[in-house]
Amino acid sequence: MTPSTSQPPGFQGADAPPEAPAGAGDPAEVPTGAGGPAQAAPGKGAAGQTHGASPAPGPAGGADAAEAAVRAFVRRLPKAELHLHIEGTLEPELLFELAARHGVRLPWATPDECRAARRFRDLQGFLDQYYAALDVLRRREDFRDLAAAFLRRAAADGTRHVEAFFDPQAHLIRGIPFATVVDGLVDGLREGERRYGLSWRLIACFLRDRPVAEAAEVLDLVLGRRDVIAGVGLDSAERDHPGAPFAPLFARARQAGLLTVAHAGEEGPVDSVREALHVLGVQRVDHGVAAAGDPVLVNELRERRVPLTMCPLSNRALGVTPDLGRHPLKRLLEAGVPVTVNSDDPAYFGGYLVDNYVAVWEALDLGREDLVTLARNSLEASLLPADRRRELLEELARVAGDGPGADPVGR
Repeated sequence: MTPSTSQPPGFQGADAPPEAPAGAGDPAEVPTGAGGPAQAAPGKGAAGQTHGASPAPGPAGGADAAEAAVRAFVRRLPKAELHLHIEGTLEPELLFELAARHGVRLPWATPDECRAARRFRDLQGFLDQYYAALDVLRRREDFRDLAAAFLRRAAADGTRHVEAFFDPQAHLIRGIPFATVVDGLVDGLREGERRYGLSWRLIACFLRDRPVAEAAEVLDLVLGRRDVIAGVGLDSAERDHPGAPFAPLFARARQAGLLTVAHAGEEGPVDSVREALHVLGVQRVDHGVAAAGDPVLVNELRERRVPLTMCPLSNRALGVTPDLGRHPLKRLLEAGVPVTVNSDDPAYFGGYLVDNYVAVWEALDLGREDLVTLARNSLEASLLPADRRRELLEELARVAGDGPGADPVGR
C-alpha cells in the first residue's frame, strides 16, 4: 500500500513522543507513565534504517507524515511481544563492546560493517551468523547487559509485556553454565522491569537440529528454574528437522505446568504446523505462515483460538514471503485467527516491534482497528496475570477510543 499524502483516517501524529538522543546501540532512558513510554530512543538496523524506537513525525504532509502518525498511534497502544529471541537483540554496538570486554576478534572492522553484513538468503544463513555472534556472551553481566538493552528498546516502543525466548543449548555447548545464562538474563529483565514497568516471562527453547537427548538434559535444568522460566519452545532450522521426536519432552513440560510453543510453518510446510498442534500439543504456534494455505487448518486455529506469533520483517528478510504485500497476516486476521505481530530477531532483521506493525500497515493496507486488534490479540495470548491483562485491555480500549474516557485519536 502507498500511504496517502495526508494522515490516514483514525490517526493523529501531533502527540507523538519526541525522540531522545542516545548513544550508539544504547537507547536513552525512557520514562514511563500510565500511558506508556514518554520518549523514544533511536537505534540502527539492517541497511541503516532507524528501528527499535520509532522516529518522531517529520514535516507535515506526505507519506512521511502519514507513517509518523501511525507510528505514534502504535506506540501508544499497550501491547505484548510474544516472539522475541533475546540473543537476536544483540545489536552491533553491543556486540563490539562485549568483544572488546573479552578480547574476541570479530570479522568486521566496525559496527556499521557488521550491520551491513546482516543480509541473509535463507534461515540457515542467518543462523550461521547468529550462533557465531554468541561467542561474546560469556559472563553473567554479558547476559544482563543484553537483556537490559532490549527492555530499554521495548519500553521506547510502548511494549508493556515481553515473553522472551532464549537458547540454552547454544550456550551450554560453548561451556557456559546454565545458571550464568539464566541469572544474567533475569538480572537484566528485572532491571528493565524496575525502570520501565515492563513485565516479562522467559521461555527456554530446544534446538530442533540438536539431539533430543541433549534437549532432555536442558528440560531437567529448566524444571529446576520454574521460578523464572515459564515455558519451553522449539526453534532453529525447521527444514529436515521434524518436531515429533520432541513430543515426550513437551508432554513432560506441560505436566509440570509450563507453557509450550513451537516454531512451525516458517520454512517448513503446513504439515509442520499440524505437527506442532497435534503431536507436540503446543498452546501457541510461532510463525505459522504456512497455515494460511490450508482452509481446514485455518478453521481449526480460529475455532481453538490458537495464537500465531507472526514476524513480518523476519519473514521478508529470510524470504519466507517474497514481499510483505503477499504476507498472509491480513488474510488470517480477517479469517478470525488470533494473529499477533512480533519482531523475532530484530537486531538482524532491521526492525523492532513498532517497525513490524508499521510495515504490515503499509504493505497490507491495514486500518486503525486492525492495529488495535493485533495489540489486543497479543495481550490475550500472553501469560499475563488475569488482573493485569484486564487493566491493559481496558487501557487499550481507551487509547483506541472505544470506552469511557476515550483518547481523542480518530475522533
